[in-house]
Amino acid sequence: MAVTEVTESDLDALADGRTIPGEFAALSARIPDQVALRWRGDDETWHHWTYAEYRDRVARLATGLRDLGVRSGDRVVLMLRNVPEFHVVDLAVASLGATPVSIYNSSSPEQIAYLAGHCEAVVAVVEDRGFLDRFLAVRDELPRLRHLVVAQPDGELPDDGVALADLLQSEPLDLEPASAEVDPASLATIIYTSGTTGPPKGVTITHRNAVWTLESLKPLLPWDDHVGKRVVSYLPMAHIAERVTSHYAGLMLGYEVTTCPDPSLLSTYLKEVRPHFLFGVPRVFEKIHAGVNAALGLDPEKKQQFDDAIAAATPIARAIDWGEATEEQLATWAFLDEVAFRPVRELVGLDQVLGAVSGAAPIPAEVLTWFRAIGVPMSEIYGMSESTGPMTWTPTRVKAGTVGPAIPGTEVALADDGEVVFRGGNVFGGYLDAPEKTAEALDDDGWLHSGDIGVIDEHGYLRIVDRKKELIITAGGKNVSPANLEASLKLVPLIGQACAIGDKRPFVSALVTLDPEVAPVWAKGQGIEFDDLDDLAAHPEVVAAVDQGVREVMAEFNNAEAVKKVAILGEEWLPDTDVLTPTSKLKRRGVHARYADRIEALYA
Repeated sequence: MAVTEVTESDLDALADGRTIPGEFAALSARIPDQVALRWRGDDETWHHWTYAEYRDRVARLATGLRDLGVRSGDRVVLMLRNVPEFHVVDLAVASLGATPVSIYNSSSPEQIAYLAGHCEAVVAVVEDRGFLDRFLAVRDELPRLRHLVVAQPDGELPDDGVALADLLQSEPLDLEPASAEVDPASLATIIYTSGTTGPPKGVTITHRNAVWTLESLKPLLPWDDHVGKRVVSYLPMAHIAERVTSHYAGLMLGYEVTTCPDPSLLSTYLKEVRPHFLFGVPRVFEKIHAGVNAALGLDPEKKQQFDDAIAAATPIARAIDWGEATEEQLATWAFLDEVAFRPVRELVGLDQVLGAVSGAAPIPAEVLTWFRAIGVPMSEIYGMSESTGPMTWTPTRVKAGTVGPAIPGTEVALADDGEVVFRGGNVFGGYLDAPEKTAEALDDDGWLHSGDIGVIDEHGYLRIVDRKKELIITAGGKNVSPANLEASLKLVPLIGQACAIGDKRPFVSALVTLDPEVAPVWAKGQGIEFDDLDDLAAHPEVVAAVDQGVREVMAEFNNAEAVKKVAILGEEWLPDTDVLTPTSKLKRRGVHARYADRIEALYA
């Protein structure tokens, strides 16, 4: 069935009666010897479970949890990194008709008390002693919580504590009849929003939502045989993107999932795993892009040759993508690939990628175009937790700067004020115990209101302008998109991250951070001596170079929109802090609070 022929009714029929545990039971019986989960042990050697071994652990743990009193409709809160045990626990809970609720591993005791209390969790499963201690700090505030299960216990457990290994000694549950009892309309998970503008909201995702989403995406995937396709799981499982990409897609399609417990290790894992599919937030790809260019920058002549190759390959890559390439163009790109691009892809571990997708925040169009030019088939996806992840995406016929058309079987449109609205079988049913918030997000006609301002072109491709609530309105009354400015600022080689400032201010300014990979290499080439990035950020030559770069990239904006002044910071903003969400979205309030003095100095 062609993508354009897939309708909402087709997907409704495909998803009818299916559940996540039912999908896993069927798949694991069909491909028992296929490698399912891989991880690197403490001894640096690789280990794996086949789908049969994966299934056996799920079945045994399901019995163990049932013996602890977990029943259909209960909620079980999970606090584990990207480790194979996460997948086992999630499926074991779901196989009982209960709901696994993963929370961010950075959650403080106070946040744990709110989240576990709000979803009324009866059991918590944590990875190690550090996570356990955070639960114990607020144990008295969680009267419904009956047991604490620990995957890697270190020391004595509390009275209500249980070792995961002990539960895995249980007799295996018969998964087929157990999964057949699970209602497709029941909750497969609850995804909690980051809570940057108030208490986190619980996004309720049903089994039908999850299955429907994967069936919508399948026609778009750039391969026909899904079994054995390699992916790396490294983003928080509390985020819908990772949950769909590696967990739900893995157990429904038969992927080989390598778990990476620390995102900072991703570059190493890419070289060892050679994934077929890679999802990442923009910063992941920006760092790869910056690292390659910094390395090339050590040899100015080689860097110029590579840049010339990129310039020549960019229109050819687009022609290939749109099926318009001539024989001469194909021959030219093959030559450039052999002498310039393939070695780079091999160096960073992207030589076997069949699809790379950036999401969760805007990626500069120039960065996406660069990856496509060097032969990495990158695209940008758009969505939210409330749509079980995707709303718009196409991996082919890509238009850089857009997030593609609506995924198969769905509708995307613009409200009267330009807000992006969406409708499809992947839209959630509402926020947990929050009918007023649900009414704000879902209208009576089933349209999900995204909170984003967008533009749709004549081919149905969506371009996101900015968040409705984040548009800067200057003192002169000009509406300015900070996201567009920030994307342009990050094109300055020395700049790694940016935050535009200007609401109710006389002009637009920005805070920018030095790129920790590019800036030291550049400084070395200029003969600049420095102690650290903070020292480098204040160096007159760095300030001059950044100011010059800012003037160049701001030339495309009119005078009222363009950034006039920047403050250069030496520190890199890290995910899951007061300035970035776990998926690297800017927490603007946090940035404004942390750097209040630097911001005021810009307007002094």
